[in-house]
Amino acid sequence: MGGPIGQPGHRQIRDWRITPSPSRHTRMNPILTVLAGNALSPPPVWLMRQAGRYLPEYRALRAIKGSFLNLCYDPPSACEVTLQPIRRFGFDAAILFSDILIVPHAMGQNLTFTEGEGPRLSPKLATAMLECLTPARHHYIAIWDTVRRVRESLAPEKALLGFAGSPYTVATYMVAGEGSKDQADARLMAYADPGRFQALIDAISADTLHYLSGQIDAGADAIMLFDSWSGSLAPSEFERWVVRPTAWLVDQLRKHHPDTPIIGFPRGAGEKAPAYARETMVSALAIDESTDLSFVCANTPDTLPLQGNLDPFALKAGGKPLTYALTHIRETMAGRPHILNLGHGIDRFTDIAHVEQLLAELRG
Repeated sequence: MGGPIGQPGHRQIRDWRITPSPSRHTRMNPILTVLAGNALSPPPVWLMRQAGRYLPEYRALRAIKGSFLNLCYDPPSACEVTLQPIRRFGFDAAILFSDILIVPHAMGQNLTFTEGEGPRLSPKLATAMLECLTPARHHYIAIWDTVRRVRESLAPEKALLGFAGSPYTVATYMVAGEGSKDQADARLMAYADPGRFQALIDAISADTLHYLSGQIDAGADAIMLFDSWSGSLAPSEFERWVVRPTAWLVDQLRKHHPDTPIIGFPRGAGEKAPAYARETMVSALAIDESTDLSFVCANTPDTLPLQGNLDPFALKAGGKPLTYALTHIRETMAGRPHILNLGHGIDRFTDIAHVEQLLAELRG
């Protein structure tokens, strides 16, 4: 791989995984205890998108702040949103309230969010050149301030998770200028002009390292890398554009922050998920709802922490479907380091009572 990651065809030979040294609050912090390779019963729990539109307190604050970006870039408000689900539900971790597109915004693309249409980035790098962007790294400062505020307000037994989008997923938005079902523009560029796509991946990787290092310095206890669109790639492309950039980021983060666990989430990876965990050396593997937990358990060491993979629609349905899905996950993961979570973000129309049911059954 070019740029910071090495030459094309470069592949490092690594041990299976590195167990992080005990970091701040590990002994009293369930999430960090599991990320250090220890099984707990019941497992700790947090939910992707746990701070969001299903909560009336979020909707009320969002109405005051107006745009989504205004909320992200206002540290007191973003701190408040991050803490809302902790106050209501007592989850074991808070995850920074922000967005994966902060990185392209800081790299110089214009970013807007339109209600009902999603994010828009300009200029689109399908036609514009990366070199035309003027970096705006000051956007990171507000996010780091939010992390600092949350960690100061959060009890030591609650973990604070920072995050970023993985380079491939971020690149799909930067190339197309928006989200898409099949990531066609980015996938085509990767085949038709791999040198240009490589330069974009390398630039995103470097900025993401800077961004995540700042989050850790500000107080994040662990980091999560979201590769939301990794499942759209053919195996060889997955290796080149998902595994290699992620492995470089993990390696560089460990050089600067050796005690900070890193959770990797290659959504849609399926049978490629065990290889992703092995080759990237992430501290823990997050699994989406479409992946068979038994398969992952059978193809990874039993010391590797896993996170997931409750179907968001089982949570939305509640009742017996939720009980059945939760029981299956608990039985499959018995005796293994595990963080209970969804296989993707909580649906905005999920009933709060169903979240309460989940926690009552898990902790009862």
